[in-house]
Amino acid sequence: MAIMMALAGSLLFSGCGGETAPAPEDELVSYSMTSRIRGLDPGISGEVSSSLAISRLYEGLLQYDYLARPYKVIPALAESMPEISDDGLVYTFKIREGIFFHDNECFPGGKGRALVAEDFVYSFKRVVDVKNVSSGSWAFNGRIVGLDAFYEASKSKEPTNYDVEVEGLRALDERTLQITLVEPYPQLLYILAMHYAFAVPREAVEFYGKAFVNHPVGTGPYELVEWRRNSRIEFARSPKWTETGRVETYPTNATPEQAAAGLARDAGKPLPFIDRVVQYVIDDSTTAWMMFLSGQLGVSGITRDNWDAVITSDKGLNDSLENRGIDLVSSPTLDIYYLGFNWEDPVVGASADPEQNARNRKLRQALSCAYDFDLMNQFMNNRLHPIGGPIPQPLAGSLSDPSPYSFNLDKARRLLVEAGYPEGTDAATGRRLELTMELGSASANARQMMELMSDMYQKIGVVLKASYNTWPAFIEKMNRRQAQMFQLGWVADYPDAENFLQLFYSANESPGPNHANYRDADIDRMYEQVRVMLDSPERTALYEKMAGILIEDCPWIFMYQPMDFGLTHDWVENYTTHAFPYGMGKYRAVNPAKRAEWLETYGDDKLDMKARD
Repeated sequence: MAIMMALAGSLLFSGCGGETAPAPEDELVSYSMTSRIRGLDPGISGEVSSSLAISRLYEGLLQYDYLARPYKVIPALAESMPEISDDGLVYTFKIREGIFFHDNECFPGGKGRALVAEDFVYSFKRVVDVKNVSSGSWAFNGRIVGLDAFYEASKSKEPTNYDVEVEGLRALDERTLQITLVEPYPQLLYILAMHYAFAVPREAVEFYGKAFVNHPVGTGPYELVEWRRNSRIEFARSPKWTETGRVETYPTNATPEQAAAGLARDAGKPLPFIDRVVQYVIDDSTTAWMMFLSGQLGVSGITRDNWDAVITSDKGLNDSLENRGIDLVSSPTLDIYYLGFNWEDPVVGASADPEQNARNRKLRQALSCAYDFDLMNQFMNNRLHPIGGPIPQPLAGSLSDPSPYSFNLDKARRLLVEAGYPEGTDAATGRRLELTMELGSASANARQMMELMSDMYQKIGVVLKASYNTWPAFIEKMNRRQAQMFQLGWVADYPDAENFLQLFYSANESPGPNHANYRDADIDRMYEQVRVMLDSPERTALYEKMAGILIEDCPWIFMYQPMDFGLTHDWVENYTTHAFPYGMGKYRAVNPAKRAEWLETYGDDKLDMKARD
């Protein structure tokens, strides 16, 4: 998955301009910042900003619990969690009564109809329809009985026939959906909480055609009011929820620690709390930061340049901000960043010759030992967590012990000798070893990070050269297997180690997510075993065994697992970070009285901070 935005949530302010009519005085409005949104079609649009917008408009059978840690899914449009057959192949869902699509001219009389099980059958088919070029087809292909045949048929030049029955995807009646799997798929429940599995009405797709991406029709808490690409997007609370008597409530499962943090004050109250959401595309981080300091934004990330002006040496908030009612929010992410080796490269990859293969492994291990996490952490404002393997904490299978190939220059030099590169010189040719790193950006930050890494490897005599690319050009090189080394990150699609271990499965080689093109028969065998296992100590043991093999083989240099740091004004309520933030905005709130008091006290202040310059 693409790199996730660090802190995407309700950013609340008023008086930001715009050309829509002013809201009623008693209407609670949230003004936000967002990245550019490419589309509002759940079955097609895939990047983070689009997914966040889509999740305001549409819903699926399941959703993530806002407060539960570890993360878990709970019913959304489903009446309850599914009934699952003993063999793990048949999932039966009951659809909630009283759920209606938003009013729209695609329906007779413009009135939104009731949600039925057939809407999910249709929506899942859309995701695997080749003509739709969905980025989410991976979630269903090879999983549901008969759906692959539908996929193959959709390759025809003729219009796709959505009336064809799929054996494993059936609406038994208006409120009963049955999914039959080819083999056990324990991650299915997580998949059904993703936007690819959201319910879409067939009438809207057929009415709007290709323009459907601009005319969303969902069941979610908000409806689209206006969308100006690359400028602004506006949502309003859906009147359908009020008309149909639909009630969603804030969760009541806050822990004592969460309650102490103010996350229990609205327990049991109806959602959503915000009446209208307006989001602006703000590209300049300095502008966004100044808007936050002046109270125009309720939530802000912390850029690397602002870090020292905001955070103290013990990772607390500086007094000037804390005294103004600003809170620091932090939590670990489920992201990992790494330097990958192309398994097809003759120097850093695998080899059919056992002796050469062993030397190349020693080289990768040496390069891993030369990577200095502490230096990288200093460069990134000490907001990183070391990671010694392919599975981030706290997922089952993550290893708590440091990697045997953590930073150790003496060990790196010994391994270089064993690899045939004493002091970084090729013993066979007498030439200095030069390696090329592909990067997907030429930004100042990317260049500074590359200089830092080049210095790390110069200490063991290895020359690390940078190849800067635009993001599209970088992805093209990855897909064509043209990189020797490369830098990438992976954001969890769901909270299961399987989502990370798939990056080493040979069937997922480029252009799939295994951009290292790593191949190992034992890893393939164990991955095929764990991917169908339910959560159990046996599965966790296999995860740990796979992690051990990968640590020894070093197809990656494991760089870090980031921490997520952000700031909120104390008039922003119910705010907590979430690794899967889609649809979480409905739980957020703002206290207008506290906000008005803050503006009265600080609104005209000029905070003397280096970070504002």
